[in-house]
Amino acid sequence: MKVILTEDHDTLGIKGDLVEVKPGYGQNYLIPRQMAVVATKSTIKRYAEERRQAAHKIEAARGNAEKLAARLNGTEILIPVRTGEEGRLFGTVTTQQITDELTALGYDIDRRKVSLAEDIKTVGEYPATVRIHPEITSEITIKVVAEEESV
Repeated sequence: MKVILTEDHDTLGIKGDLVEVKPGYGQNYLIPRQMAVVATKSTIKRYAEERRQAAHKIEAARGNAEKLAARLNGTEILIPVRTGEEGRLFGTVTTQQITDELTALGYDIDRRKVSLAEDIKTVGEYPATVRIHPEITSEITIKVVAEEESV
């Protein structure tokens, strides 16, 4: 029996795949749980069109992400913080502070997409990675300065 999966399945495949299963498994398990539909000419055509449209949307999102990554790559962010002796910070610089500065520069980035190689606890320059798309990342530089220097 041929069925089209309506959701991802660990052993059979991903959503939209046309798979061959035993009739009992399809009729008694997959179809009643709405994990698959019977593969007819019309359903095959409909899922093929949905896959084509989804691929087009993914490609458009990837193109937008590449443009954003090109603009964002090499951006330097200046973060003034209160410091104590020897340039040590009171606390750490958080990803929220970094995204607030990016927002001020006109970039709309979620704080969960910013990753730091190490905690920022002293004054200096630090690299950060921004994951814009699952396959596209951008490198930015964080400059942490004492508040007195930034004025």
